[in-house]
Amino acid sequence: MVPALVLLALLGAAPPKRVVFDAHTHISPGELARFHGILDEVGIAWTLNLSGYFPGGPLETQLQAARASGRMLVAANLPWRAARARDDFPELAVALLERSQALGAVALKIEKALGLMVQKPDGSRLAVDDPWLDPVWQAAGRLGLPVVIHTADPKAFWAPIDEKNERLEELTAHPRWSNFGQPVPSFEALLAELEQVIARHPGTTFVSVHFGNNAEDPAYVGRLLDRYPNLYVDLAARVPELGRHDPDLLRALFIKHQNRILFGTDLGVSDDNFLMLGSFGTEPNQRDEVGPFFSAHYRWLETRDDQPSMTPIQGRWTIHGLGLPEPVLEAIYAKNALALFGVPTSHPPYWRLSRRPDSTRLGGSPE
Repeated sequence: MVPALVLLALLGAAPPKRVVFDAHTHISPGELARFHGILDEVGIAWTLNLSGYFPGGPLETQLQAARASGRMLVAANLPWRAARARDDFPELAVALLERSQALGAVALKIEKALGLMVQKPDGSRLAVDDPWLDPVWQAAGRLGLPVVIHTADPKAFWAPIDEKNERLEELTAHPRWSNFGQPVPSFEALLAELEQVIARHPGTTFVSVHFGNNAEDPAYVGRLLDRYPNLYVDLAARVPELGRHDPDLLRALFIKHQNRILFGTDLGVSDDNFLMLGSFGTEPNQRDEVGPFFSAHYRWLETRDDQPSMTPIQGRWTIHGLGLPEPVLEAIYAKNALALFGVPTSHPPYWRLSRRPDSTRLGGSPE
């Protein structure tokens, strides 16, 4: 594979000082104009769309939109309802993976439904580490498709929805997101299942989203990164949680594992003018929130500033900046994602890549 910055030079652009690749987005194919407007405003060069679906219509449409955009790569998904209906689901899934890659998908996205609600043909819960799925993980490794996997949810989603729950505002807006009292495994059991899969398939690359699906315990995530060289994590929708932790310890973890952390936000741009910035309340996010949201991410990574959470519904507390060194920022912002997923078909003009807009232009605090 040609190194990303070398490829940029071959495409006619001088290597920029810094490129930003959002490796965790959800984009509808009919929303490219609105999507591009957001990318241009906040200085995002490329994205990975995790809502690709599977061959047979939706994936082809998403890939066509990605080619038209030139600034998006697409991850395929699997039809989990078929796991309940078909004894041969693993074989079906492998065939769909092979077809997805041939069409142009660059990754496999696994939703949190696996482990929580997906069922096997006998009606039992399909565990994340069920050996029945081993052919799927093996195929992903053989095809070179990173498995971008969401397992479990914030720990607070297993607690009662009351004044003691630190996600009360979010769960009040979305009570169906709560796992409290539901017939599902514990948070800890789901993470143990995920670790078993990562350990059992060292030839497959896994991206454990939402900072290893356990942003509440960065030390735990750090131990997994120490243990499994095939494991990556992203930051999507978890900076408010990460920012609460000791910034010196977290900074050291980011520096140590700089080559396996991906910038991501959980940006959602879909039909009916829907917009999601990490999370949302009873109404979608508004367009004027986009600039401050991204500016706060950059500020958290680049400075030692204290600032309010960029996603208040996830917690109205102060977060502490990391002030990462420039080489670490370059790796997290784009180099790691480009190495994993490749370079999209085109690139924005150099001026869009050479520097991100400052906080004032994005509508954030100039402090």
